[in-house]
Amino acid sequence: MSDSTEQPADPKARLIEAALMHVPFDGWSEASFRAASADAGLTTAEARALFPRGAVDLALAFHAQGNAAMVTRLRATELTALRYSDRVALAIRTRLDLVEHDKEAVRRGVTLFALPVYAADGAKALWQTADAIWTALGDTSDDLNWYTKRATLSGVYSSTLLYWLGDQSMDHAATWAFLDRRIDDVMRIETAKKKLRENRVLKPFLAGPEWLASRIRAPGAAPVDLPGRWRG
Repeated sequence: MSDSTEQPADPKARLIEAALMHVPFDGWSEASFRAASADAGLTTAEARALFPRGAVDLALAFHAQGNAAMVTRLRATELTALRYSDRVALAIRTRLDLVEHDKEAVRRGVTLFALPVYAADGAKALWQTADAIWTALGDTSDDLNWYTKRATLSGVYSSTLLYWLGDQSMDHAATWAFLDRRIDDVMRIETAKKKLRENRVLKPFLAGPEWLASRIRAPGAAPVDLPGRWRG
């Protein structure tokens, strides 16, 4: 949330900022959406034109705003001296630090997207955060790794987010220790995968999954339509 009293020119940004004053009390709800619309100087109809599903789309826009702020921060940070695992940890930490002042709004968002009707939206939002992190860190994979990196990081980020929401330790020290343990687990998995690829006997078994993942989502390639698959 901005500390400035001047409202953003972008009406979507104004709505998000206004909503953050109401969401801690009323959640990402119709009441918050209507109050935010009034505070942002918009009619409910004008706000609905920007966010057709109301508070749900507004919550997703808040999440996307956090992703964009994280990418901007990472691109302005010198990362070359860090190990790759430390870069990933820094990215997740940055993403959470940027919404520290709006922690209750994040908590309310987690509650919203835990509802079955919005679970797919929540899963997609997590995937977008993982994709934003890997892209900002310069990931160029275009095979099975593209998919597994994002799937794995989605799990790491979501578990760290839940831990962070309940963490009362000084400067969230317990959360960052938890994050380091999760990333260590992932690095062990990546080491095992590397050994599998180098094994002449087992490597052929990866050919099918890698081909399928590349067809599902490879940068620059047209994805194949699969039943029930959402598009990122």
